[in-house]
Amino acid sequence: MNKELMEALDVLEKEKEISKDTLFDAIENSLILACKSHFGKSDNIKVEIDRETCDFLCYAEKVVVDEVEDDCLEISKEEAKKIDKKAELGDTVKVEVRSKEFGRIATQNAKNVILQKIREEERNVIYNQYYAKEKDAVTGVVQRYIGKNISINLGKADALLNENEQVKSEVFRPTERIKVYILEVRDTPKGPRILVSRTHPELVKRLFESEVTEIKDGTVEIMSIAREAGSRTKIAVWSNNPNVDAVGACVGMNGARVNAIVEELRGEKIDIINWDENPGNLIQNALSPAKIVAVFADPDEKTAKVVVPDYQLSLAIGKEGQNARLAARLTGYKIDIKSETQAKDTPGFRYEDYMDDEYDDEEYEEGEYEEYDENAEYEESSESAEYDEPEGDAPEEQEE
Repeated sequence: MNKELMEALDVLEKEKEISKDTLFDAIENSLILACKSHFGKSDNIKVEIDRETCDFLCYAEKVVVDEVEDDCLEISKEEAKKIDKKAELGDTVKVEVRSKEFGRIATQNAKNVILQKIREEERNVIYNQYYAKEKDAVTGVVQRYIGKNISINLGKADALLNENEQVKSEVFRPTERIKVYILEVRDTPKGPRILVSRTHPELVKRLFESEVTEIKDGTVEIMSIAREAGSRTKIAVWSNNPNVDAVGACVGMNGARVNAIVEELRGEKIDIINWDENPGNLIQNALSPAKIVAVFADPDEKTAKVVVPDYQLSLAIGKEGQNARLAARLTGYKIDIKSETQAKDTPGFRYEDYMDDEYDDEEYEEGEYEEYDENAEYEESSESAEYDEPEGDAPEEQEE
């Protein structure tokens, strides 16, 4: 039994996760290549390896002839008799090839074949491992800055955090551990190329899945996410169990769960709201913490008109329009926000006084809308403030 070879294969299988069958195939191919380098031909060369003991036999199949014209393919009857006493003219005998007799070049070629196969399989294993984690969040260690990009070590492979996938306010130090979202894994001749992100909204979703047990087991679902990386995120959650509070589960006792995610995101604010099938209720929740007087939503046109108390207009719109902009992304509705005074004075804006937060569901049919243009500018004037649901990053609000 070839113990040394068996031990070497065991180590490779354990450390590199390369199967023994693949390594045995590489050894067979290397021996055949060595024979070709040594003899000039390998068409009649056969290699047999015992997968249990690692004992191998390399032999050449030669035809018995009277006069030998090609030593590689033929053998004389006298020589054949020494191997097999029953050998006759025209028979094929197996002549053992001793690998110890190979020259230095043949041996080096065989070694290169095995090493090349090991490297290829190692790349494939790493690629398959991280390809399975694509669209998921993983922990990485910051290595170094490459220009404005950052090299992140994920364990068995390095990933690249491009400048446009970085949060502008974040600065990392070497050896720092961070969570990243795997955008794409490409297979290249030099190994897998992994692209990661810190700005993707799905990063927040994956962090909640890992932190909140109820989301992981499906009791609570994240229905929608709107994020402005580094500043603020709004998520809408829904509970499939009436006895489980979706928002409470995500917040955790004393805010422990959400605070852990906020800390990972370097202080990014996170608003968690209840998802509602009723668009009016959903928009009202999305605009929190602002108090809403009335909502007029049109589900067909995906537009809504919102009335807020005069003193709540700035809060509903948010700093530079952020609150209304995120609400529009979260709900998928184009939102027109007006104060009570503006709504009463605006022609064509049907409005009645609503006490507290009560409003008539029949009024949801009101409202005229158009599809959102991502190049449109947000405006906040003394008359009204209107916000669309952006497909990409929405432009900042401009004041007239």
